[in-house]
Amino acid sequence: MTSYVLSFQQVNRTSLMEAGGKGANLGELSGIDGILVPDGFCITTEAYKKVTAANPALNSLLEELTLVKPEERKRIGELSATIRMAIESIPIPQEIEAAIAGYLNEQDAWAVRSSATAEDLPTASFAGQQDTYLNVIGKQSVLQHISKCWASLFTERAVTYRMQNRFHHRQVHLAVVVQRMVFPQAAGILFTADPVNGNRKVVSIDASFGLGEALVAGLVNADNYKVRNGQVIDKMIAAKKLAIYALPGGGTKEQAIEVAQQSQQTLTDEQIIQLEQMGRKISSHFGSPQDIEWCLADHKFYIVQSRPITTLFPVPVANDEENHVYVSVGHNQMMTDPFKPLGLSFWNLTTPKPMAIAGGRLFVDVTGLLASPATRQTILHTFGQDPLLKDALLTVLERGDFIKLLPDDTPAGKNEKAITTVGFRTQIKNDPALVPDFISKNETALETLKQEIQTQSGTALLDFIVEHIQQVKRSADPQSLHVILAAMDASFWLNEKMKEWLGETNVADTLSQSVPNNVTSEMGLALLDVADVIRPYPEVIHYLQQTKADNFLDELVHLNGGRQTRDAIEAYLNKYGMRCAGEIDITRTRWSEKPITLVPLILTNIKTQEPGAGKRKFEQGQQEALKKEQELLERLQLSADGDEKAAETKEMISLLRNFAGYREYPKYGIVNRYFVYKQALLQEAEQLVQASVIHEKEDIYYLTFEELREVIQTHRLNYAIITQRKHDYESYKKLTPPRVITSDGEMVTGAYKRTNLPANALVGLPVSSGIIEGRARVIVNMEEAELEEGDILVTAFTDPSWTPLFVSIKGLVTEVGGLMTHGAVIAREYGLPAVVGVENATQLIKDGQRIRVNGTDGYIEVL
Repeated sequence: MTSYVLSFQQVNRTSLMEAGGKGANLGELSGIDGILVPDGFCITTEAYKKVTAANPALNSLLEELTLVKPEERKRIGELSATIRMAIESIPIPQEIEAAIAGYLNEQDAWAVRSSATAEDLPTASFAGQQDTYLNVIGKQSVLQHISKCWASLFTERAVTYRMQNRFHHRQVHLAVVVQRMVFPQAAGILFTADPVNGNRKVVSIDASFGLGEALVAGLVNADNYKVRNGQVIDKMIAAKKLAIYALPGGGTKEQAIEVAQQSQQTLTDEQIIQLEQMGRKISSHFGSPQDIEWCLADHKFYIVQSRPITTLFPVPVANDEENHVYVSVGHNQMMTDPFKPLGLSFWNLTTPKPMAIAGGRLFVDVTGLLASPATRQTILHTFGQDPLLKDALLTVLERGDFIKLLPDDTPAGKNEKAITTVGFRTQIKNDPALVPDFISKNETALETLKQEIQTQSGTALLDFIVEHIQQVKRSADPQSLHVILAAMDASFWLNEKMKEWLGETNVADTLSQSVPNNVTSEMGLALLDVADVIRPYPEVIHYLQQTKADNFLDELVHLNGGRQTRDAIEAYLNKYGMRCAGEIDITRTRWSEKPITLVPLILTNIKTQEPGAGKRKFEQGQQEALKKEQELLERLQLSADGDEKAAETKEMISLLRNFAGYREYPKYGIVNRYFVYKQALLQEAEQLVQASVIHEKEDIYYLTFEELREVIQTHRLNYAIITQRKHDYESYKKLTPPRVITSDGEMVTGAYKRTNLPANALVGLPVSSGIIEGRARVIVNMEEAELEEGDILVTAFTDPSWTPLFVSIKGLVTEVGGLMTHGAVIAREYGLPAVVGVENATQLIKDGQRIRVNGTDGYIEVL
């Protein structure tokens, strides 16, 4: 039999589809010992379905709404209003009305609240998207407000929120909670984790006088109390000038608070601690941090709602109860997007030891390195390339209460100190043949891998991949790393000494232009050569401007110049097609898998560059570097000990130019191998599709490496795992990963300690010298890159796949980065002024604004 009304005692957290998120959570709360919940009942989603399903006009409007796009705000508003009017005009059937009346007392006051099936979920709170009505008295008034709640499923904000979160309008139904009204002296919100920094050990309480609606509606400033382990650790007492109270005949009113009461603390310290304890009990029951609505009436706390806090970044899992400090890998690798599970597995296979995982991202536990005086300075120096990250680590250290610092005289400390104080300068022979030799050996090894992997299949393929990864680790030539370190040392030495001897800053930026053997900068110049092939063929250019087809290369051969175009693009893909945005995640779509990704870049090159630009840009960079070298050496020879200084500087410049290009090659090698592994695994995935084990090849991306092995071996899979992980991945994409997070969940933020900046300047880290003005092009997706001559690229992060854009821009601004990250290295080689680590740059700088980038001092001005 269909139940149209259920009491709180009849529902719990499993009743989502009948009682909606709010109703299910209130039912669950009612069953927790020691938690007071005002009594009430739920009008179930079955009642909503019965009222709305048989209305042809409403169904027609809903069908129309499904065709509207999120950006069509006016149309959404018009349709939403029409749908609400239609729902409110539908009479409530007699059997539903009778069921509701059985729970009501005409004299009682009620709160009538919407409770959607897509509400108060672990990954989408939908908080405030539907309506609540307070102090509703009498059966007819309750029935009227139930209809209003049903209609509120189609407020403009609720419709837009569903669109943004990819919830289908017909899949979301509405229950209504009718709850006995409590008339509180005070009310507010309790977060069982700090909503600002994520600390799970700190409870944050907002409190104001009267009903909580004044606080929720933003009409009043609330007191805020921070509590940790039964201690009030912080208070902010607000001036509370207004409160909302219930009227005797129904409804509510705003009322001014007496001046003497405005600055009083809303809750006593004892009440604050009591509320913290209740919050911890509720959070423990639900198994996740909660956002709890409470009210205080007659010296008793009542809980009127609890929902998960959906905006917190997950905490990396530790195997002990100790304090831990984690550093984001993504900020170092220029990929702060989440990985899919197979990508996480692969990265951990290639690292010296597995990294922590949280929110689809990788983190390194640096607790031990920070605790030891022997390694502390080394780790701070290493992460010092990103001043925000370094400052966050210093903040943790300066507190003195989170990391247990080891004494200087521990045996471990002495040994580590001996290792870390050997000397800064890297000892390696300055041989220009070293880098070409490394590259040749890598290319030979890659060809061997391509041949050997073709003979593998089934679980033997996975064993082969694991063994090959281990073999690469074992055979790594230490000299390869020394070459990279030598170039970095030379760069630091040149900057330091030229400033000391000649007063010149950042000279290594100019000296690094157009170094040989840089596979990433060569990639950008090679795409200019592709543009040169296509430029003489207007028919091909017109086709590329129009096409969205993934098979566009096959269609090209029918056009004049099409065969030459296809050959040029395919030759480019043969060398660079394994690259893509976020390439350290093996599951990301490579350029070879979707060549259409390159078309906007090629068209931009045709539009903004002259023929022969690739060769010309490289030669221009060489000339700039040579000119700077000659100038420095001439000036040094005129100074005291000039010949000695000039000789040493000349050697350092030679070292820089011989070795700096190799900085980009190891990652190129990793990504090459990744693509070979991926192609082999996708062949296995095709077998699983044929056997109906998975629905599509890409489903394997949502399995870990070991899970994939088991599925290949057994041909068995609970597909619900794939569905859940796809949902998790979508939710992780909405989270912003912190640079530093602790095992308490606290996201520790750093700050730039800089002064003397222009007013309203956006501060960042200078990584490539020069000052440039131009139009800001805020681009989040490389495929959407449409650039004009003189544009400045503003984006979240740039890994090597972004660098072909650099040949068409005049400056670079990113939210993430360091001195030696890929974008910074290539910006210097191309001579582009660049500032990285600019917090929220893609929000603070608007697309099309004119900006000035100061890559010498590290700031941006909006002009």
